[in-house]
Amino acid sequence: MGAAARIGEIRSIDMLQRRFQSFPEAFSNNLVSQTTKRIFASRQVSQDPVDMEKQHATTFSPFWNEIVKSLREEDYISNMERDLLMMPSNCGSLKMVQWPLFLLTSKILLAIEFAVDCEDSQADLWSRISSDNYMAYAVQECYYSAEIILSSLVEAEGRLWVERLFQRLKISILDGSLFATVNITKLQSVLESLIALADLLMKNESSELARKASDAVYKLYDVVTHTFLTKQLSEEFDTWHILAKARNEGRLFQRINWPREPEMQELIKRLHLLLTKKESAANIPKNLEARRRLQFFTNSLFMDMPIAKSVSEMMPFSVFTPYYEETVLFSASEIQDKNEDGISILFYLQKIFPDEWKNFRQRIGCLESSEEDIFKNPSHRLELRFWASYRGQTLARTVRGMMYYRRALLLQSYLERRSLGGVEEAYSIGDLVNTLGFELNVEARAQADLKFTYVVSCQIYGTQRQNKASQAIDIALLLQRNEGLRVAFIHEETAILPDGTVSKEYYSKLVKANIHGKYQEIFSIKLPGNPKLGEGKPENQNHAIIFTRGEAIQTIDMNQDNYLEEAMKMRNLLEEFHVKHGLRYPTILGVREHIFTGSVSSLASFMSNQETSFVTLGQRVLAFLKVRMHYGHPDVFDRIFHITRGGISKASRVINISEDIYSGFNSTLRQGNITHHEYIQVGKGRDVGLNQIAIFEGKVAGGNGEQVLSRDVYRLGQLFDFFRMLTFYFTTVGFYVCTMVTVLTVYIFLYGRVYLALSGLDSAISKSRIAIRFLGNKSLDATLNAQFLVQIGVFTAVPMIMGFILELGLIKVILFP
Repeated sequence: MGAAARIGEIRSIDMLQRRFQSFPEAFSNNLVSQTTKRIFASRQVSQDPVDMEKQHATTFSPFWNEIVKSLREEDYISNMERDLLMMPSNCGSLKMVQWPLFLLTSKILLAIEFAVDCEDSQADLWSRISSDNYMAYAVQECYYSAEIILSSLVEAEGRLWVERLFQRLKISILDGSLFATVNITKLQSVLESLIALADLLMKNESSELARKASDAVYKLYDVVTHTFLTKQLSEEFDTWHILAKARNEGRLFQRINWPREPEMQELIKRLHLLLTKKESAANIPKNLEARRRLQFFTNSLFMDMPIAKSVSEMMPFSVFTPYYEETVLFSASEIQDKNEDGISILFYLQKIFPDEWKNFRQRIGCLESSEEDIFKNPSHRLELRFWASYRGQTLARTVRGMMYYRRALLLQSYLERRSLGGVEEAYSIGDLVNTLGFELNVEARAQADLKFTYVVSCQIYGTQRQNKASQAIDIALLLQRNEGLRVAFIHEETAILPDGTVSKEYYSKLVKANIHGKYQEIFSIKLPGNPKLGEGKPENQNHAIIFTRGEAIQTIDMNQDNYLEEAMKMRNLLEEFHVKHGLRYPTILGVREHIFTGSVSSLASFMSNQETSFVTLGQRVLAFLKVRMHYGHPDVFDRIFHITRGGISKASRVINISEDIYSGFNSTLRQGNITHHEYIQVGKGRDVGLNQIAIFEGKVAGGNGEQVLSRDVYRLGQLFDFFRMLTFYFTTVGFYVCTMVTVLTVYIFLYGRVYLALSGLDSAISKSRIAIRFLGNKSLDATLNAQFLVQIGVFTAVPMIMGFILELGLIKVILFP
């Protein structure tokens, strides 16, 4: 099923690089709305394949660049890696697609080696270069970029020389006589002069630099004319009257038009990197998490998904997170203080994520500073607190991840509105994909706020705020940093009645931070009494669900994360509600999870693998068999369907410890349809300590025991057909029943062996005629040993092993288990 969904097609950075050319078209087909496609198509004059490829690249580049920027903001990549991963807008005058530099670096140096060592024809050399697509792109980009840059730099006689030079080169290339026009072995000298010129042009303009640039252009002219070109062509340029006169009068290349346009500056910077970057970019990005995210995102572009609607037409949705009193944000003392082993949180994170720590210091400009200097600076200390918190299971990490939905909608809405307005306002293609300041655009912000709401239900926030607890201060900080964040809580007031008795009143409140960062109450709803009658988490959800808006709601736990590239696919996921899966439209959309705590320890890695098998591999199969229920996160609910049919969470004490699964029972009993989708994922943290894991497993087992007593399981058992009922049984309570029977069987076997040994029957049986026939039977021993390999323990691990082979590849699974 996973292979049919095209999972694992891109499972390495090498595969990503080889298939990068196909990403823009796949992105345009799935993640760009039909309205935007029509606008770009109306502006497309030619149907030439190169022009069509440039159009797709133009559409794809702003989204790709925002993904790269988010990776840099999260410190997964360095500044250099960011520059190499960024993709040009492809709106300039170059007659080809400009790909990110990490695909092209070191290609020019290899091409020069091919050219210098070439003893064959021009066609043979180009055939050798074209065997690597990106090497051919690099050579072409250098050629066209040099022409554009030189033409813009010089004027009068200098421009005439540039035009004539490239005209002759173009004719010789088309005629296949390039080797008769230039001394190809002298190409390195030309490139050295070009690098020196580009190095000057990347600096800020000054009269001194302008003079040096003029000299550099003249040196380039001299090298090209008298060294690179053949003798006949060199004499032709030397005797050209216009050029000779300007040279004799000292006017040739004396005036330089310094590049001031951002497009030209970017072109010069790219040319310089193409010519000077010697290191291979095969390992970019180096960070494994950045690689995993880019690989999954690019792989998902080829999966089946509904076409996204425009932001103005998409289904509005909310994200909902229950919170009690877990860690919001690590304090400075928490990350500095050492435990009994002499290890602090900061020291631990530095050892686990050394590259991210280095990238963080580079981002805040403290690469050479000590830790003490960072803690002394208030702004740097706050950034360090967030950096540490984003690597733990904190509310700050969850909020940052979920607010990527708003950022993705801002970007999508901004670009869509510019494309719609571009027809009337005569925007150029470059203006249409320019994302500068998109987060401050009033119309895009209004549209995003209409379509997305994020509510964190902080049950005791009112009490924490009154007590000035650290959690309340940190929540207020999150409200200030995240404009779209809303906090719901239960407020308790004590009132004295006229007869002197004391009465308590309860309110559900929703608050935000206003434009000045101050606390602002939005809604206050008086409740008939204390809402905390049942289990804490479901009661927390039930009181605050009224503050959510839209037609869909995604339930997110407090220890989850999200990514910008995945948030861009939310419009596609919401369209699944309008697609029939079987006989009915979906009422719950299941989403796969990535367990991000696997790198903490070996135990956490095992837990991560087990959880991945359950929430991804298992759910994929259960959805196909129509027995997938809801397991707490990060499913997307049809909000109207569930609010009118009992809500999304059951809160009865004793019977609803596993409160989330009952919404799945509820949905199935009321003719709902629960699906699972592999093209989008959300991060999830899991328990990393043995005690935590044991408590969690005990809770799940106890919850399944209570499900046996519930009316929901009884009704499902009565209404399912035999095969669906059997599947449902073995994927819920039946698993624990089988485990219990297995454990009892082991005990019975062991006690039986003890009884036989103590009663003397064991020795009598071993001396019997039948036992003698089997003792020493090597064939029987070999058979029994072989069957031990395929017992229940191995069968339990088979799905996980097959899933790893599919997503990681057989070699990686064998070498790095």
